[in-house]
Amino acid sequence: MSIFRSVFAFVVIVLFLPSQAAAQLEMRGLEIGPWAGASVYLGDLNTDFSLNRANVAGGFAARYNFNHRLAARLSFNYGRIEAYDSDSSNPFEQNRNLSFQNDIFDGTAQFEFNFLPYFHGHKEYYFTPYAFAGVSVFTHSPKTRTDDGQLVDLRDFGTEGQMRGDEYLTISGALTYGLGFKWDLSYEISMDVNIGVRNARTDYLDDVSTIYPDQSDLIRQRGQLAYDLSDRSLILDSEGDRIDRQGEQRGDDSLLDKYIFAGIGFNYYFGDVRCPDYGHKKSRRRRR
Repeated sequence: MSIFRSVFAFVVIVLFLPSQAAAQLEMRGLEIGPWAGASVYLGDLNTDFSLNRANVAGGFAARYNFNHRLAARLSFNYGRIEAYDSDSSNPFEQNRNLSFQNDIFDGTAQFEFNFLPYFHGHKEYYFTPYAFAGVSVFTHSPKTRTDDGQLVDLRDFGTEGQMRGDEYLTISGALTYGLGFKWDLSYEISMDVNIGVRNARTDYLDDVSTIYPDQSDLIRQRGQLAYDLSDRSLILDSEGDRIDRQGEQRGDDSLLDKYIFAGIGFNYYFGDVRCPDYGHKKSRRRRR
């Protein structure tokens, strides 16, 4: 219990004592700027949490500071995600032999909490770690390359037996959360680094979720290429044909997909930092 109390006391000191020292200051205002970094996917084709397929990502953001602790941020972001079963250490996934790439266009609204008081241009309170949480809306369309190198849209082929008109949506939402750190370079210019996880409300960022469909039905409805893209397994039968895998596991629909944006941003501040004019407020009350 003594260790717990010590940790709790330390957190209270870090969070609240600096606020008392900065109580005579106010900060409100807008800051805007671009960011650049990387995007990563976690899901059925990356169960090892591998980072070797990270891609360039970026966007533009606007943050409104309500005070030295709280802010709201709206951002528009782009990142490509991809994964390959050939990278996996799992024999099942290696034999499954699927791959995809997906361009994510993302709009995110989030609230931020600064762990330390933060004032632009202040000689002492010019940096802080922060946490954030919010929601995202994004568009996506998973693609893959055929054996002859052609890039095709996987959704069009119903690779898990989806009927025409019942394909998964290309617009979805996500719960967003993460951590960051921001600091001033000057009064107007600041930088921040952050990493944000998007828990998507779809399991089809990778076009993989449930089971292998019936081979004959898929070919009849979507064509031979649809079946070829649905089952690309390496292990064949004794005659060199694909094994009938109807109803066998293709993905895990109990866990939804995730994507991550991590990056560094530059921001220009349009607000101000000032001392509250308490006397002026009181004088206005007396005139009423």
